[in-house]
Amino acid sequence: MSTKPKRFYQDWFLRGMVGMVITASFLPDLGKSGGLLHIDSVTNYGIAAVFFLHGMGIPSEQIRAGLSRWRLHLLVQSFTFVVFPLLWLLLHFVFRGVLPPMLMLGFFYLCALPSTISSSVAMTGLARGNVPAAIFNATLSSLIGIFLTPLLVSLIAGSTGQRLDFGHAVVNIASLLLLPFVVGQLLHPRLGHWFARYKKYTNVFDKVVILLLVFGSFCDSVKAGLWTNYGPFMLVETLAGAALVLGIILTLTTLAARALKFPVEDEIVAVFCGSKKTLAAGVPMAKVLFGAMPGLGLIVLPIMFYHQLQLMVCTTLATRYAGRSDEPQPEAAEFLEDVGEP
Repeated sequence: MSTKPKRFYQDWFLRGMVGMVITASFLPDLGKSGGLLHIDSVTNYGIAAVFFLHGMGIPSEQIRAGLSRWRLHLLVQSFTFVVFPLLWLLLHFVFRGVLPPMLMLGFFYLCALPSTISSSVAMTGLARGNVPAAIFNATLSSLIGIFLTPLLVSLIAGSTGQRLDFGHAVVNIASLLLLPFVVGQLLHPRLGHWFARYKKYTNVFDKVVILLLVFGSFCDSVKAGLWTNYGPFMLVETLAGAALVLGIILTLTTLAARALKFPVEDEIVAVFCGSKKTLAAGVPMAKVLFGAMPGLGLIVLPIMFYHQLQLMVCTTLATRYAGRSDEPQPEAAEFLEDVGEP
């Protein structure tokens, strides 16, 4: 069991994110919007490629196989898009005035994001959960989030004085994320077997694109005075906030699944799909929604911390669930090799 957290938790990716933040802090002119490397232009093509590859890699038949558990699906999507934002409202009431406004907006953005796909399914498979239902829920969440996340963010951003054009944001996100995903799904029957042979390389490509997006976001924020205005203590506050949100949601999803008397296989889906948030879709969406806003680095900071925490904590939970059985489900085999997002 001790090797499994290492298998899921990609150390090089964590080191890469830390490295991007440090590099951006000292060399912000490299990655800022319109800067020397023109990262803001290059990453748009990378984002589209990432979601095309995700669409190519998800078997349509496994999505259809999870359709029947409607109560489970309703619970997971309610947590993702209702309970999370309501939790933010409570925390905002408690901590209002303590955290910088852009960081509070970042925590709401975290709460409004859809779930992950690959890591949710991988954890469910490791824990001996209902893998087809996990695939269905995680994919459905990603598709709903293309429309619902901008809507939720536009409501809160408007109340904080930040203007967001909802219709324009949805069109941009759909063309950048949804369209490539759908094209990939359409090509899966013909090219899916070929794609599976190179999946480990595409997972690396996913993470490289995310690292470039993180670098660009922090370069813009550093140029706008991120560290001079707030200081390193803000990182501690963000980590504590992300841990608090994750702990509350994991507790609530477990209690809700047991109150509804779900079998343990469905409880696992509720816990892992209902508590996860996507970094891979979250950073590109933030780029579309908030543009080159000076506070973009603060806005994406909570999801960066939450991403790492959810992998570590949920891997530990998955191994505990797995203790009741010997063999992982065969449907999860292709997802157990990596936790590439979203």
